[in-house]
Amino acid sequence: MDEIKRIHLVSGPRNISTALMYSFAQRKDTIVVDEPFYGYYLKHTHVDHPGKEETMNSMSCDPDEVLEKVIFGNYNSQNVFFKNMAKHLVDLDLSFLGQLTNIFLIRHPANLISSFSKVIPDMKEEDIGLIDEWKIFNELIEKGQDPVVIDGSEMLKDPPVMMEKFCEKLEIPFDDKMLHWNPGPRSEDGTWAKYWYHNVHESDGLKKKIEMVSYVPYHLQDLLEEVLPYYQKLFDHALKYE
Repeated sequence: MDEIKRIHLVSGPRNISTALMYSFAQRKDTIVVDEPFYGYYLKHTHVDHPGKEETMNSMSCDPDEVLEKVIFGNYNSQNVFFKNMAKHLVDLDLSFLGQLTNIFLIRHPANLISSFSKVIPDMKEEDIGLIDEWKIFNELIEKGQDPVVIDGSEMLKDPPVMMEKFCEKLEIPFDDKMLHWNPGPRSEDGTWAKYWYHNVHESDGLKKKIEMVSYVPYHLQDLLEEVLPYYQKLFDHALKYE
């Protein structure tokens, strides 16, 4: 293919990022790639995550190699969808984002923190990446890009309507196959799926859901107050269900 649309999702953890990856995997014109900078992030930050060594052994931890062979690799497809976490982009030269179609996925931080604390009980701001998302978003705006912002709760209010809006913003045709998939592990999963993807493996598609704001443990209330303003700034730019 001479012209590939490289769709790049920048997300925080415990969102519908994996569900969106599965959604795009249903398209015949799209290949998906799961968190290509995860190995680099684990090696660079020395953070302790479940299955750390297995993850690092399963992929390149060299960001230059990831850029050359994965992000800008050759694909026999019209579109490639890269799922990335904002925090995985730490200390990288982000100029390469100018060559990608960027999406920012957000979720109310109370729900994010409540969910993530079940896996990482004593998280810090850098574990979430909301401030990173806001900084990257602003850098792209300043360079003339118009990134798409998706809020997970807004998407789930009416997935068919919101996915059609989403595809329109990306300038790709909507395909209703994006709304459904078979439950269970998938071939596009990273090796870390068994630690993180339990809920999405039980799902069979994007289903309508009204998400209430979750209770945040007392010891994480300060973290919530720290990141909430950045969520609200990004939400101002998000596609809304109306």
